[in-house]
Amino acid sequence: MTEVMRGIRVLEVAEHTFVPAASAILSDWGADVIKIEPVERGDAMRGIMSTGGLDLGGGGWHPLLEHSNRGKRSIGIDLGRPDGVELVHRLAASCDVFLTNKLPAVRTKLKIDVDDIRAVNPGIVYVRGSAYGSRGPDADRGGYDVLGYWCRGGVAYGAKPVEVDSFTAQPAPAYGDSIGAMTIAGGIAAGLLHRERTGEATVIDVSLLATGMWSMGAAIALSHQLNHPWGQMPAGIDIGNPLMFGYQTSDGKTLFLACLQGFHYWSEVCRVTGLDELIGDERFADADSFRANSLASREILKKVFAGATLAEWKDRLADFKGQWSAVQDPLEVMTDPQVIANGYIVDVDSGSGATHPLVATPVQFDGAPSPSTRAPAFNEHSDAILIDDLGMDWDDIIELKVKGVIA
Repeated sequence: MTEVMRGIRVLEVAEHTFVPAASAILSDWGADVIKIEPVERGDAMRGIMSTGGLDLGGGGWHPLLEHSNRGKRSIGIDLGRPDGVELVHRLAASCDVFLTNKLPAVRTKLKIDVDDIRAVNPGIVYVRGSAYGSRGPDADRGGYDVLGYWCRGGVAYGAKPVEVDSFTAQPAPAYGDSIGAMTIAGGIAAGLLHRERTGEATVIDVSLLATGMWSMGAAIALSHQLNHPWGQMPAGIDIGNPLMFGYQTSDGKTLFLACLQGFHYWSEVCRVTGLDELIGDERFADADSFRANSLASREILKKVFAGATLAEWKDRLADFKGQWSAVQDPLEVMTDPQVIANGYIVDVDSGSGATHPLVATPVQFDGAPSPSTRAPAFNEHSDAILIDDLGMDWDDIIELKVKGVIA
């Protein structure tokens, strides 16, 4: 794998997932990421040991923390003390990127805002991740992805089934955070390229709201064009194409056809499903009659697909030139042969000899997945960072520990 970020140093003052996951991506790409954590407790994510009612505490492996902190170095520093701020400034002086999700008032109070960091390193790329953006009435409001990305960005509205009254939750923990993190990582790469070409260091802003809106960008544009908010269609609605539908198999699985040019693939669908007699059926003889009788063909296909298991249908559809996919749960995704062939899951050594799977960062360079290493224990690299990166001696380090400036 080509480490495209080798030689890039990133200093992170951030917690939870949205912003930390961005520097985790950079770490997988070869960057050296130093994570500054609150001296008394570490990243707040370390204390989240359950999600959706599931206990995460067993085995010493924290999947949510690992997802967003893989490959970093950790040091606990009290930013409420001048000595702690000085350490952060000294580290920033040798870094290429400063990354934070602290709110504007907090950045000012801690002396880690743009002007503070640029005073020690004018060439640093300064990156702010926020819930709602850096301007406007809510610039100083915090928020999670379920609020900024999912609810306020229009995604929850677009995902809501027509048949239910309530809005659905995000489909996964850190769902909007992870999409937003990839956006931040891309912005940082562009900022570093701009600096390389022009010598100018940029300030980069990415918000959960903006990321959610980008995810809904086509729907927002269509909503404006139609003067009607985009949302889900009623289940089972006739769209004139039975080859744009999910069909249940005999083992309770779902196989989804997505042949946008339905009539073009109709005869081949008849062939692979054993419905050759329908190829010449006048109800489906041309594109117009195919659309007009789509409900009838859908009912026929429902019965046919319900007659075999998903595995059997995968075999029968292996040479089908139309577009389709099984609907998979997360465990099924992990064993998908295409996932395995492309290295989309990487095994990470937990440090105790056991390995655990993590989803690889979705960008590959030169045809190879980016390897990952485990997230650091809290303050794991404190001494090494202070000695190797800042050139401090043991007497100074001990004094800072006694004063509570570092963990």
